[in-house]
Amino acid sequence: MQSAVSAATEAASSAPNPLAEILAPIHADMRAVDATIRARLTSDIALIGTIGEHIIGGGGKRLRPAILLLIARAAGYPGQHHVLLAAVIEFIHTATLLHDDVVDESDLRRGRPTSNAAFGNAASVLVGDFLYSRAFQMMVEAGNMRVMQVLADATNRIAEGEVLQLLNIHDPSVDEARYLEVVERKTATLFEAAARIGAILSGADPECEEACARYGAGLGTAFQMIDDVLDYDGTAETIGKRLGDDLREGKPTLPVIHALRVADGAQRALMVEAIRNGSGDFLEIARIVHEHGSIEYVRQRAHTRSAEAADAIRMLPPSTHRDRLLELASFAMRRDR
Repeated sequence: MQSAVSAATEAASSAPNPLAEILAPIHADMRAVDATIRARLTSDIALIGTIGEHIIGGGGKRLRPAILLLIARAAGYPGQHHVLLAAVIEFIHTATLLHDDVVDESDLRRGRPTSNAAFGNAASVLVGDFLYSRAFQMMVEAGNMRVMQVLADATNRIAEGEVLQLLNIHDPSVDEARYLEVVERKTATLFEAAARIGAILSGADPECEEACARYGAGLGTAFQMIDDVLDYDGTAETIGKRLGDDLREGKPTLPVIHALRVADGAQRALMVEAIRNGSGDFLEIARIVHEHGSIEYVRQRAHTRSAEAADAIRMLPPSTHRDRLLELASFAMRRDR
């Protein structure tokens, strides 16, 4: 007789995957990106491949590469460099994850041990450096100076965002403007770069390129806001980490920032203490966040950014690929992990 656990697992594996359905028109391109990623992870230093495969093979939505591929196809790009550059985008993203987890002292990502938990901080940082340098080797192969400029600028801006976030940690005075500055630099920048590169490869005019970049930035910002909502409005099983992990790391994200604005004195004191010390009654804080409508507030702010992204991408000519870009903006709002 089939056990309840195995039945649930089988049901989950056979359940429809909304993101896979959205990305179906670029399925072959995504497979080519995955093949490129694995081929370029090779090194005569075995540990590099082991750690790289641990994090890249551990799941992830590949949203940033998908945006580049969809925009390139929607804008009529006929070549193959979009696959190489989509892999570059994923390498840069993966490098940031490796470094993030070390800085945050995280031990869980996507429901699995982080690379630093499994292999140590030193190895994770150095393999992150390898991925950055391999990404720059690959972008040189594309031979497009404009693309290299976009990626170099994006990588630098992401690093600035990381430092800004570090400055905000354990600081209960962080307001929405400071929060958004980190999100726009640390997360939205790579979404924006992916979208812009798709337009550049296609030879889009400056107005179209800027519209695509706005799409990427808006989608990336909405995506991060929903991520921050899920830290208080999801389950550990669906989001792949413990509820309240951001607060344990002393990160004042927008749900808490909003709640701090409207909560009473005792509730504020509880949240301020948690931000400062990374400890406290996280279940009570989650209740406070819900009580004051902070989840709905952040979802509405994310919806605004998602709608702005959708408006921007409508500049592209009607096509299946443009339709899927619009669906992706909607997906960012309704996902549960």
